[in-house]
Amino acid sequence: MTDYAVGDIQGCFQPLQDVLDKVDFSPSRDRLWVAGDLVNRGPSSLATLRYIHSLGNAADVVLGNHDLHLLAVNYGGHPLKRKDTIQQVLDAEDATLLLDWLRHQHLAVYDADRDLFMSHAGLPHIWSASDAVACAGELESVLRSPDAADYFREMYGNQPERWSPDLTGMGRLRVMTNYLTRMRFVAQDGTLELTAKESISSAPEGFEPWFAYPRADNTRVVFGHWAALEGKTGADRYIALDTGCVWGGELTLMNLDSGERICCDCES
Repeated sequence: MTDYAVGDIQGCFQPLQDVLDKVDFSPSRDRLWVAGDLVNRGPSSLATLRYIHSLGNAADVVLGNHDLHLLAVNYGGHPLKRKDTIQQVLDAEDATLLLDWLRHQHLAVYDADRDLFMSHAGLPHIWSASDAVACAGELESVLRSPDAADYFREMYGNQPERWSPDLTGMGRLRVMTNYLTRMRFVAQDGTLELTAKESISSAPEGFEPWFAYPRADNTRVVFGHWAALEGKTGADRYIALDTGCVWGGELTLMNLDSGERICCDCES
């Protein structure tokens, strides 16, 4: 059995198949870790969603901001955005099945044997892996509950900017969502800066990439979300897998044990 992780697929179904073919991936013996953003922007969100769903227990999936957007449109009544390519999912005959499955996925996963953590945006220095998994668990409980529609109606927003264990209600849920699915730059005190999206050199004053701060643990972190990094963080423990497939870059698959990266050119 081999465990692989893949970055943001974003509806680029054929490149996903191509890169999995390169390693002869088989769900009967292998496992695929998916670092969020299964859908949107690429041409084949529906095919991608159906394929990952078909993997069953052979896939460990965390939700990204684009996945949450799809759910927010469906359950929270938000309108589609101009560049969205998710109408095909909403119109599909199996939409109810797929969207219910999607909202039952994780926001973070942790493999204690490997000391390996995965969320879409990463792991802020103010949280341990266990902190992040606990926060993710709170969110997951809401997404899977009858209150999901209320959450999705109020999900969007940049406030609060910083985590506090004293937060309650929607503010608490929103800031946890933003750390796990939207984070790039943070301040020393954990304050999020959610407007800058470019390379490390574009960090706003007083902010650094979340992985620039020292940690007391040795946890490796698999994440996607930040295509401008081009897969590079400067530290082996921080594994950036969004290499801009949907923008004409590559889709990157990584063997989680050997560290080998396998890439496939994307034409989306």
